[in-house]
Amino acid sequence: MIEQKEPCNQLPKEILPAFKELKVLKHLKDAKINKKFGYSAAYLFQLVFVLLFHQKNWFRLLESERADSFPGKDAVYRFLNHTKFAWRQFLSSLSTATIQKVETLTSDKRETAFIFDDSMFDRNRSKAVELLARFKDHATGAYYKGFRMLTMGWSDSHSFIPMDFALLSSTKSQINGAADGIDKRTIGFKRREEALLPAPKVIVSMIDRALDAGASASYTLMDSWFTHAPLIKDIVDRGLHVIGMVKNDNKRYLVNGNRLSLTELYVAAPRVEGKKTNILRSLRTELVPGIPVLVVFVRHRSKKKEWLAILSTDLTLTVEDVIRIYSIRWNIEVFFKCAKSLLRLQKEFQGLSYDLLISHTTIVFSRYILLAWQHRQSTDPRTLGGLFYLLCDEVGTMDWVVALQQLLDLINEVATTANKKLSKLIKSQLQQWIAGLPSYLKAYLSIPSCEV
Repeated sequence: MIEQKEPCNQLPKEILPAFKELKVLKHLKDAKINKKFGYSAAYLFQLVFVLLFHQKNWFRLLESERADSFPGKDAVYRFLNHTKFAWRQFLSSLSTATIQKVETLTSDKRETAFIFDDSMFDRNRSKAVELLARFKDHATGAYYKGFRMLTMGWSDSHSFIPMDFALLSSTKSQINGAADGIDKRTIGFKRREEALLPAPKVIVSMIDRALDAGASASYTLMDSWFTHAPLIKDIVDRGLHVIGMVKNDNKRYLVNGNRLSLTELYVAAPRVEGKKTNILRSLRTELVPGIPVLVVFVRHRSKKKEWLAILSTDLTLTVEDVIRIYSIRWNIEVFFKCAKSLLRLQKEFQGLSYDLLISHTTIVFSRYILLAWQHRQSTDPRTLGGLFYLLCDEVGTMDWVVALQQLLDLINEVATTANKKLSKLIKSQLQQWIAGLPSYLKAYLSIPSCEV
């Protein structure tokens, strides 16, 4: 008799417990991602999922000595190129279930947020990729071939869970169109139609799907590319507040019946009193459709003579809270960096079909969800069991200013307890280090350099 091996046996022992705890294969089955014959969809999914953790790609794996024990190249590519698999349903189900686990560890008083942003998905060396288009990278000003990866995530400021995405093409700068012969009844055809929609319309659809799946958040955080009045109104109508950075463009704000630009609004806004030197001004106003908002002006970090504006539809927040909550948006930038640099988002498979791009991106997102849950378990003692849940506090968020101040206090404490010669050396080195800091960092420190 030949012993039948469980499909999870190919997973490394470090991620197997989390894989089973999150019930990844159950979510795959619920999304109707299955096959009638040949290697099962669960086996092929796990095979692609663990390539990264074995430090191999599919090409090198087929060249190894174990190549005979793996399916052929065509089996994996047929699986990834399938047009009828509901990858979005799988990702939504997995992410929502993970969020519900994280929410049990999160206080009701803690802010949670849906975060939206797009990132470049480049395929510069490709010529025949389906729906390939040309875009401008606004960070560098250079043009690239590929897609805009519009992403939606959930965060409680400690954990980030990717929930949904869309690889957007363009009708104006499109290089290749959609493939012929795609059945219009399939999910693959609907994803191709979505790729040509404007980003604000896709964002509204993502929010509706997330709310229908059972996910919830207090705020929606966006960059300046998406904080336009029509989209803000659509989000507010769904019961969510919006906090986002604002461009100095042709938007107008109503103040005492006058329509002001953002620059004119800055002049009209009163100064913020207190020691917060980087918070310049704030004003309650209305967007032209009649949406009441609070606009906070902060000093540009690298250009001291310039300012940035942050908009909030929640008028109950203080200016400090608006900035603190908006800082949660940085989690999605960390996710983009990790997905591209560590999880091989753009380089692991070089297929030409749009379906392969969708399926592989979904698998990369599921890798990140599993790693995010493992990180939460390793940093939050309340995941160890009922007793620890009752006795341990919630995972805190330490501001970098607090961390820097605590480091200085620790060094001063060591200096005072050491002998005179060592104490003098420590204080001298610390004084030189503080003297070399930029002025905006010195302003945050409560201990002046003369005291050390």
